[in-house]
Parts: sequence; structure tokens; C-alpha cells
Amino acid sequence: MSAETIVAIATPPGRGGVGIVRVSGSSLESLATSICGKALIARIATHTQFRGANNDIIDDGIALFFKAPASFTGEDVLELHAHGSPIVLQALVRRAIELGARHAEPGEFTKRAYLNGKLDLTQAEAVADIIDAATESAARAAVRSLSGEFSKHIQTLQDRLIRLRMFVEATLDFPEEDVEFIEQEKAREQLASTRAALESVIAQAAQGQLLHDGIRVVLAGAPNVGKSSLLNALAGEDVAIVTPIAGTTRDTVRARVSVNGLPVEFIDTAGLRDTDDPVEKIGIERTRAAIADADLALLLVDAKSASVAADIAKLAEELPNSLRAIIVRNKIDTLSNRRETETSDIDMPHSSLVTRNLPISAKTGAGIETLRNAIAQAVGYEHREGGTFSARERHVTALKKTLTHIDAAKQHLDHIALELFAEELRLAHESLGEITGEFTADDLLGEIFSRFCIGK
Repeated sequence: MSAETIVAIATPPGRGGVGIVRVSGSSLESLATSICGKALIARIATHTQFRGANNDIIDDGIALFFKAPASFTGEDVLELHAHGSPIVLQALVRRAIELGARHAEPGEFTKRAYLNGKLDLTQAEAVADIIDAATESAARAAVRSLSGEFSKHIQTLQDRLIRLRMFVEATLDFPEEDVEFIEQEKAREQLASTRAALESVIAQAAQGQLLHDGIRVVLAGAPNVGKSSLLNALAGEDVAIVTPIAGTTRDTVRARVSVNGLPVEFIDTAGLRDTDDPVEKIGIERTRAAIADADLALLLVDAKSASVAADIAKLAEELPNSLRAIIVRNKIDTLSNRRETETSDIDMPHSSLVTRNLPISAKTGAGIETLRNAIAQAVGYEHREGGTFSARERHVTALKKTLTHIDAAKQHLDHIALELFAEELRLAHESLGEITGEFTADDLLGEIFSRFCIGK
């Protein structure tokens, strides 16, 4: 445990009915008594007056004391539930500092919980993920990680690798029996089943990463094809100005929306066309910047256009080679008959283009739900009734690195190169340990917890 006592306001900035000041350290009984004017009973909410250095009353509220190690951080923790006035909360922080505490750094409470063995690293990160969750599905996924679901998957994989490592290390101790021993323990079958289990966890973690990160979807097209109308339809409110005047949108307009539980930021952009208007030119350059930074593009064309294929081909030229896209034919409500909406998918030379020819009407809402499903499908998101756990890019990267070591181990096993086989198993085990924090560099810990808010 750290010898330093830390303090911070644990509730968001601003005014509210209740505000919480959190203190963590060793032997906080004296500090708690000084502020509360009485000794506190652990884990019992105590109504009291919070007092300053001259015994003046700072506020009237509830105090909670948690004795180590039965606390969030594993240290003594004091929570002061006061009225949510910034002045009052800051006065309580100052009083704690007068009594020997210091201001907590971002994420320091959760970092101490990790360092004191109260949480592993995936659970610690899940605390921040719950706070930052943009959709209900993302919040539920983060709660599952906090409860240890992701960690359990990692532990199961580690147990499999430990068993394999035990077999091979025993074999290396008795080299005269190496081939027979490996065959007897069915190492190949165990390695194959471990790989299959690992691939399953990678797939789930990839879904969790999508829920954590969300995606950026840019709406691109010529002026007046209905990009702003579509943004409003997807957002369910009027977030963008819609007029029949071409070039109304001069800057990017953004809206955050849940698509089947997936956090999506839709970006309306200036229409792509040749223009001499200097302001519109700036807007078009920002459109191109938004396209370059997007995870998916919706290429909008007017369903009435006589040159749909040519319009899309021109739009496709603006896309980076790695960017996925969905072709959207808007304004089908203006067509004279249904058959005009039933054109086949357009085969484009752009290799990464998702050639979905989706007919919609941003005005009437026709086809919008189909478009939502297509967006989720295009980025590989699957809404699961049972849910998944939250994950981050570093988790997926570590899992894929583990898979690389497993595949290398198989090659060495096939050639009965047992020392190299053992080494790859060790590296695979170490890669998994990076996820939960068993093998994690201090600079990575600093990076992770620095992104937390103060008071967590």
C-alpha cells in the first residue's frame, strides 16, 4: 500500500444535490475524526457535520468509512457525501490536505485498487469504460468486464497454456522420452483446442472493442442528395439544416447515435463538387478530411439520377483504399414506380467498397432500418442478446500476438523442437498476462490510468 493519502472530488464538476469527496490512504481514523468530529464505524453511514480547522461547520452530510482491505482501493477509504456545491466540496478537499492528504492524480484511486490486488487491469479499465459508455449495450459490456467476465476467459486460456507448459517442461527434464511423452499427453490436440478457444475470445474481444470505441460514419455525396436529411433521420432529431439550396452544408455536422447498441458518430459533410466559392472549398476539404478519418462511408446518390453508376464511381475516387462504404440511393419516394428501386448491386472497381445498393427515403423513413443493419454488418458488429464484455485495442492486439505464438509453437511441435515449442508457449502466456496486468510495463500503466477522470 502507498504511504501517501490522496483526496479528490469523486462527482462530476458543477452543482448538484449531492457531491462526494473521496480520501484513500493508510490509517485514516484520525483524519476522519478531525473532519467529522466523531469516530466512525466502518461500513456504517453516519450523519454528521463536516468541520474545518477552527471547528467551523463546512457542511452537514453523510460520512462512510471503509477499513482496509475491505474497500475499493484496498486501503482505508473515507467518503464524504455533502451538498453538491463546488465551494463546499473544494473546502472539504482543502481540509483533507491540511490534515496531510494530497490531490489525487487522474485514475489514482483505481490504480491503487489494481496495485493492491482488488482489480486486475481489465477490470480497472472497465471502470473508465462504464463512465465513458455511449450506449446501454456499451455500459452493459463494461459492467461484464468489471465483474470479471473478460478476465475469466483470459484465465481459462492461461490455464490451458500452463498445462501445456507443464507437459513440455517435464519432457525436457526427461529427454529420452520426449516423443512418446508428447504423444501420450496429446499435446497437439490440446494446442489445437487452445487455439480454437483463443480465436473465440478474439472474436468476442473484437465485438467488445467496437462497443468501447464506436465507429465514425461519414455521409458523402454531391450537393442536394439528402445527406443532411439522412443525418436527421438517423439521429431522430433536426441536427442539420435542410434546404433545397445546393451547398447549404459548409462544415461537418456530427450526431452520436446508437445503432443496434453500437455507438456511432454520423458526420454530415459538404457536398463534393467543383466550385469557385472559397468558403465551400474549405467545407469540401473538411469533407475529404472526414472521409480519411472515417471507419465507414455512406455514398449517397439521388435515386432519380440518370447516371447512378457514374455518380458512385466519381464518389468512389474520393475514398481511401482501406475504407469500407455503402451505396445509398436516396429519395425513392420521388420515383414513379417500385421497380425503379429494385436495381441490382453495382459492381465497382474500388476493391474495398461494400457494394450494397440500398434504396431509402430520408424524408419518409423508408429503408432507414435496413440501412442501420447494413452499417452494423459492414463493420462486423453483431448485436448479441447475451451481450459481450468490453475490450480495447490493446487487448485485441495482445490476443492476436498470443495467436501468433501459438501458431509458431505448433510448427516447432511438428518438428519436435521442444525447446522452441516451450519458448513460444512462454511468450504466448506472457502476451495473455499483458491483458490482465500480470506482465505489464509501468509506462503502459501510466498511459492507461492517466486517461481516467480525477476522483476515480
